[in-house]
Amino acid sequence: MTLHENLKSLGSGTTGYRYARPDATLLEAFPSPFAQPDLNPAGAVGTLHIECPEFTCLCPMTGQPDFARIVIDYQPDTLCVESKSLKLYLGSFRMHGEFHEASVNRICNDLVRLISPLWLTVRGEFTPRGGIPFWPTAEYRRP
Repeated sequence: MTLHENLKSLGSGTTGYRYARPDATLLEAFPSPFAQPDLNPAGAVGTLHIECPEFTCLCPMTGQPDFARIVIDYQPDTLCVESKSLKLYLGSFRMHGEFHEASVNRICNDLVRLISPLWLTVRGEFTPRGGIPFWPTAEYRRP
C-alpha cells in the first residue's frame, strides 16, 4: 500500500463538514514513513507533534461554547493519522455538549483505535471559564 492509497478526504475535491456529534469514522490513517524500510533506511524513530488551535465544543450544562488548543503527541507504530481527516473529526465536536475531560479522553481513545501507536498523549488547553483554565490530558502507553 502506498502512503496515500485509500484516503477518502484528502484530495477528494470536496469537503463535507459535520458538526452535530463527534464522528470517529471521519478519521483516516496512512502507513507510517518511519515503518517503511525504503523510506527510513537508517531506522530513525519518529514522533509526531500536532497542535489544533481552533477546537470548539459546547458545555453540556449551559450550551455555551468552549474553545481549546488540542495538542497531540505520539510515536506511531505502523500508521499515522491523516491531518485533513483529523481536522474534520475535531470539527465534528463543534455542536456537541461534553465536559472537557470527556472530549480529551474520547479523542485519545479514537486515535488509539485508529492507529494503534506505541504511545499517545492528548492535551486539551481550554480557555478559562469562570477564571479557571482546564487542561485535561489523556495518555496511552502500549502494554
